[in-house]
Amino acid sequence: MTMTVAPTVTGYDVSPGQDSLSMATSLGDNITLSAEKLRTACKCAHCLRARYDDRFPAGFPGLAIVEVADLGYGLNIAFSDGHNRGIYPKSYLLDLASH
Repeated sequence: MTMTVAPTVTGYDVSPGQDSLSMATSLGDNITLSAEKLRTACKCAHCLRARYDDRFPAGFPGLAIVEVADLGYGLNIAFSDGHNRGIYPKSYLLDLASH
């Protein structure tokens, strides 16, 4: 029986300008997502509610990534606008990179 394992994020690094996050994958690929794309894609309860209420900004120009914590299954990313609630499952980060 052959078992297929889904690719995952194996490492990450914030760019020197803090405007993007580069990630290595278990397939040997490197992907990069901008801070703005990550912030716009946040699915925390606060952001989901803001979208539902039509209060979510269309973009976050000039945003920086100020901290990243690896939680095993995902990354908790804090941004320069004070938002630090977003936990991005590693599978979700790979999906974001493909769109």
